[in-house]
Amino acid sequence: MNKRTRFVILLVVLAICFWFLWPSISWYWRTPKETQALALSSLQNIKDYAAAKASEDVREFTAKARSDAAAPIDDSFSWIKKIVKRNYKSMDMKMPSQFTYGTVLDAFASEQEFLDVMQAHYRDTILDAKKRYENSVKLGLDLSGGMNIIVKADLDAAIANQVGSDTVETAATLKSDAMEQAIDSLTSRIDRFGLTSPVIRQQGDDRIYIEMPGAAQSDAINTIIMGKGILNFRLVDESATTAFMNYYMLNPTNTFAADGTLLDPSIIPEDCEVLGVYQNDDYGLEERTGYLAVKKEIALDGQHIKSAEVGSSGLTNRPEVDFVLDSDGAVIFGEFTSAHRGERLAIVNDNRIRSAATINDAITGGHVAITGFSLEEAHNLQKVLQTAWLSVPLSVESQQVIGASLGQQARQRGLFAVAFGLGLIMIFMLIYYKGAGVNACVAQVLNLYMVFSVLSAFNMTITLSSIAGMILTIGMAVDANVIIFERMKEELRDGKKRAAAIAAGFRNAFWAIMDSNITTFIAAIFLSQLGSGSIQGFAVSLAIGVVSSVFTALFVSHLMFDFNTDTFHKDTVSIGWGVK
Repeated sequence: MNKRTRFVILLVVLAICFWFLWPSISWYWRTPKETQALALSSLQNIKDYAAAKASEDVREFTAKARSDAAAPIDDSFSWIKKIVKRNYKSMDMKMPSQFTYGTVLDAFASEQEFLDVMQAHYRDTILDAKKRYENSVKLGLDLSGGMNIIVKADLDAAIANQVGSDTVETAATLKSDAMEQAIDSLTSRIDRFGLTSPVIRQQGDDRIYIEMPGAAQSDAINTIIMGKGILNFRLVDESATTAFMNYYMLNPTNTFAADGTLLDPSIIPEDCEVLGVYQNDDYGLEERTGYLAVKKEIALDGQHIKSAEVGSSGLTNRPEVDFVLDSDGAVIFGEFTSAHRGERLAIVNDNRIRSAATINDAITGGHVAITGFSLEEAHNLQKVLQTAWLSVPLSVESQQVIGASLGQQARQRGLFAVAFGLGLIMIFMLIYYKGAGVNACVAQVLNLYMVFSVLSAFNMTITLSSIAGMILTIGMAVDANVIIFERMKEELRDGKKRAAAIAAGFRNAFWAIMDSNITTFIAAIFLSQLGSGSIQGFAVSLAIGVVSSVFTALFVSHLMFDFNTDTFHKDTVSIGWGVK
């Protein structure tokens, strides 16, 4: 392989590594701290922030338009010019010569449309930052601070009172459903609590591992984990809903306060409250699709539900959700549905409306069927109902909290260890191997650059053990250069010229370097597969470092020697004291 081809390959590798590393650079150095904090919060928190910020900007924008419509818009709103141009073009209107508060508002058909654009801007900005974080190198809890919790689910207690769970197959199915429901409930609760995006996964048969980076209040977390989802049935007030929707359409930015309460409670009767109607979108996330005014009085508590299944209607074959009530619930529900025929009944879970069905007739006997939705929606509703009847007792088995300041201290010490170790090795190589030491220093820098790029490409998490693996990689990388340089010295002492000594040195050192690095790589692979936690992090970073150190020592360093020989026409090798 000629030198030009090797140089092109090196440039391609460096470019690919930079592409892998760019999300990490963008997140840690180009994303403002305020945006980082929002991006690391829950999806619900992002939605709430975008809605509140958009309402605030719309009020400010319309107020300035009323006071001076001809005034040019502030630079903070410059992003909207592109949308305004598009709207003017779609409406076949003359493009304004200047973007003023008045001309911008003229580009939107209603205040609601303007509000949606504002909200989409803030939402997309934060979600883009969140995507950059997801594609970047992440810091483990020992470097960033945070909390990890192991929660034990009492599956035996969850199915102890379930009818028909006496067979092994049924009990196994119920336990599987119970664990799935517990994980879904925890994810939903923690997300709505406004915490950073958690890592929640099943560990073993009956344990759940939760990891939350950043500052967190352990007492509040325990309350969320130990709490139970509240599910109940409430009557929909149609007249109050109509009154609210009429008001909301005219005042989309002045209806709700920042905490979600009504700014003007007199819109609806005192015995009602407005709740959002939520459905899962294409990504599995909860999305508000509308509002309903429901009675504050609970018609039926969800704890009366004993079982829930997805079936199909015998006449229309359409999906339906069938659930069974206990004896007390059957009486309560029968009396209530008898008194409210023709009205809608909402299923409310954690103050979110999951479904609202019309009561066609009195429902007695405790067997209830709800229809009017797709098969996917039926399965989603079944999961909601499971929150009530398949309640899983949870207990915190272990909990570890690492403060943000302690994590920052560990991060600084880790970076210092890498920089200090690298600096000492570079100084030694420059002093002992003189000019050849420059090649070793460049190879070391490129080695770390490639290691971080691969970690970023696979969205891996850096921990203190990972940093230990990097430090060991630095030592191994310089060891390969030492072997090559000593072989070159031997060739020079035998009287060979520069080009021949370089070629022979790399050729004779090749298998010695490969043998040692292959054995280390095999050990790292076994550690990464058999180990866990800190051992696995150490092994992964070591395996990546082994591959990159071989590439930089045998490929990059060789190319630099050949470049000096052919371009600068050097005929001697600066490779140590007393050697030429």
